[in-house]
Amino acid sequence: MQKGEIPIYEPGLDVLFDRNIAEDRLKFTTNIVEGIEGAEVIFLALPTPPDEDGSADLKYILGVANDLGPILKDYAVIVDKSTVPVGTAEKVRAAIAKNATVDFDVVSNPEFLREGVAVEDFMKPDRVVVGTTSDRAKKVMERLYAPLVRQGNPVIFMDERSAEMTKYAANSFLALKITFMNEIANLCERVGANVDDIRRGIGTDSRIGKRFLFAGIGYGGSCFPKDVQALAKTSIDYGYDFRTLKSVMAVNADQKKKLLPIVEDYFQGSLAGKTIAVWGLAFKPYTDDIREAPALENIEALLAAGAKVTAYDPEAMENVKKQIPDITYCHTAYAALDDADALMIFTEWPQFRTPDFAKMGKLLKEKVVFDGRNLYELNTMKEHGFTYYSIGREAVNPVEEPVA
Repeated sequence: MQKGEIPIYEPGLDVLFDRNIAEDRLKFTTNIVEGIEGAEVIFLALPTPPDEDGSADLKYILGVANDLGPILKDYAVIVDKSTVPVGTAEKVRAAIAKNATVDFDVVSNPEFLREGVAVEDFMKPDRVVVGTTSDRAKKVMERLYAPLVRQGNPVIFMDERSAEMTKYAANSFLALKITFMNEIANLCERVGANVDDIRRGIGTDSRIGKRFLFAGIGYGGSCFPKDVQALAKTSIDYGYDFRTLKSVMAVNADQKKKLLPIVEDYFQGSLAGKTIAVWGLAFKPYTDDIREAPALENIEALLAAGAKVTAYDPEAMENVKKQIPDITYCHTAYAALDDADALMIFTEWPQFRTPDFAKMGKLLKEKVVFDGRNLYELNTMKEHGFTYYSIGREAVNPVEEPVA
């Protein structure tokens, strides 16, 4: 980043990055003393990876908190921006206070950014949650966020513990919503209903809303899996059996591999020697993040079953190569299809939504698609002569006898 290189992908981020470096508003350092010099607000935006028991590991945050105490020269607001368990603000405050010689406040200010549109989410927030019981810190945070909430979106003040819980509650509820629709989709397949119609039918209910109702092969990424686990662990620590969260985690784990038995059945229970094309490796579009991405688990399972894999993703291939080097990475989506026995889709990149179906049919050995993101209309696939399996919808042109 000191060299002007961005380590992650997001549309439009490079323009903002370059402009603010050029105008001397943005700089990077690995020296903590230099980094906080003259700062009135210090954000702790550090990783909180899950421990083996699902709890959030606070070693990075508390490590920095210990470092801050002796080097603070003037009053500052220390902001926990990371997603942290209830009670973390108190731990950070105690760690800093051990060696601090000036006044300071610790504020919980959880982020609600979506990967791929994080800059837009920050600049135009739905809401800003600030946890503090300090009037002095409150005034600083009000002034800090004033330019971003001029359109009337609220800055919601509360105590630190409530702010910490708000982030976990939000992500866990969205994970619950996704998982509920995936269960509805699984039931649709049994009763002969169409999950797309159901999504439209319930999404127009203002009590429910349209977002996070798309059925698929489960959620991934850095936030939902980690935050659901962490909230479940917190509930255990406080003696509460959070049964719905247990179900969310169990269903999502199964949902990620939902297409595999369908693929195996299609090829008479054996994938040995088959070449499977994969479109999409990132856990969602507009990012190169592959953490907890369903594609990775499926690719590993395909390889274990003796299949060969040819893959394409617009942004995430370099990241996957570090974990799974033994597959063929292609420069275009169509190159991945060449002489493949079937196509599996794991990420809903927009360029996958409007392909040249005739070209797809000519490149594939068999016109069969297993779609984990429901990208195509059933009638479209029928018109183009594809055998098409998706989530929560009837199969198109299913073969009566499995393919040898």
